[in-house]
Amino acid sequence: MANWTLGRIAALLVCQMMLIAGPAEFATAAQRAPEPASGVKIVASESGSNFVPLGVGKSVVVELPHDVKDVLVADPKIANAVIRTARRAYLIGVGIGQTNIYFFDADGRQLAGFDIAVTRDLNGMRGTLKQLFPGGNVRVEAIADGVMLTGTVATPIEAQHAFDIAGRLVGDSSKVVNGIVVRGRDQIMLKVTVAEVDRQVIKQLGINLSGTAGIGATVVNFNTDNPFSANGAPLSSTNIAGVSRSVTATLRAMDRAGVTRTLAEPTLTAISGENASFLAGGKFPYPTPPQLAGGAAGIDWQNFGVSLTFTPVVLSQGRISLKVMTEVSELSPENSVTVAGTTVPALKVRRADSTVELPSGGSLALAGLIEEQTKQQINGLPGLLQVPILGTLFKSRDYINSQTELMVIVTPYVVQAVAQKDLSRPDDGFADAPDPSAVLLGRFNRLYGTSGMAGPIDPLHSYRGNYGFILD
Repeated sequence: MANWTLGRIAALLVCQMMLIAGPAEFATAAQRAPEPASGVKIVASESGSNFVPLGVGKSVVVELPHDVKDVLVADPKIANAVIRTARRAYLIGVGIGQTNIYFFDADGRQLAGFDIAVTRDLNGMRGTLKQLFPGGNVRVEAIADGVMLTGTVATPIEAQHAFDIAGRLVGDSSKVVNGIVVRGRDQIMLKVTVAEVDRQVIKQLGINLSGTAGIGATVVNFNTDNPFSANGAPLSSTNIAGVSRSVTATLRAMDRAGVTRTLAEPTLTAISGENASFLAGGKFPYPTPPQLAGGAAGIDWQNFGVSLTFTPVVLSQGRISLKVMTEVSELSPENSVTVAGTTVPALKVRRADSTVELPSGGSLALAGLIEEQTKQQINGLPGLLQVPILGTLFKSRDYINSQTELMVIVTPYVVQAVAQKDLSRPDDGFADAPDPSAVLLGRFNRLYGTSGMAGPIDPLHSYRGNYGFILD
């Protein structure tokens, strides 16, 4: 009864205060009253979580320090947690992505937190790459729904092969990042021999007549000049003239046989996968049309000679894929043109292009590049040149036969860099001959090195006499 009376008295006092102060002042006082502390605190976060990578369909077993009362899985579509006992849980990867899993005890305290990253199962890919490249160091890492290859291999072909395998296992090569580094890019030295032989046979025979014939008051003057046009222009010939009264006959004849030999032996070195080129020849100018209206014509240059371009790729130890293109060109008056008063010669070209696989030190021969060309032309006086025997006096015969054979031998080597002390030059040991020796004996340089040099000498295989760099 006393408690109720005290409660009624407190209520009456509050009502009186509201009536005296007014509702506005009472509301302001209530708003100014201090709020109690919220008491909110974070008991589970990523800051104290352990990172656990998982493959799709893979799991890990976790031992907890105390009994588990509650489990929180942020995204069950990514990972799941299964509790078998009070202190043992299984974390299972469900789909590719990231999520969190937290374990709590009966008092709500965090027992453990895990930051789960579920990626592709890469163990099978790692085992396959390790089996295929036992000498390499290829590492596989997951990136979202793709993979990244890192590490080192011996050749670019191995790096490409690892990328192709990873793309096949992933199912989409665009999801594979190739970060493999080639340990040492091999250098390839290419020794090339280009040999060409051109044989030509030219025969010319013709008779020119000049004279006067008349019967009574009728006089006929005749003059025949039979040209040699098979080669586009008259060739030099031997003339034999004969005069019979008023008729002059000139016999023009020539027989020529010639051989032209072209030989080039370039040696080039390039890094595996890079291009290298070589040219032994020259350039000839030719006019070009003006670029702008009213402008003057310019001059450009065209290469000719023996050229070589090759691209080597080391496939494996001692195995080389080689793309080689060689060309032999020479100036030719045939099919020449005249531009702006300048005669531009034509080019006779022999070209070979091939891609092969060779062992280091093996040779490739490009042979059978044979060309034979025969030209024969007869010029004479119409009607009379068909007359047997006598028709020879009124015609000329021009015969040209040309045979060309080209052969290319290519030998690639896998080479390593050498020290300068292990190299020698053609002029090592060369010394100019003194004036008395040059004037009296006609020598251009001194002889160095004799059979009596210091060191052991095999009497059965020793050379008797002077040797060295001698310029003839």
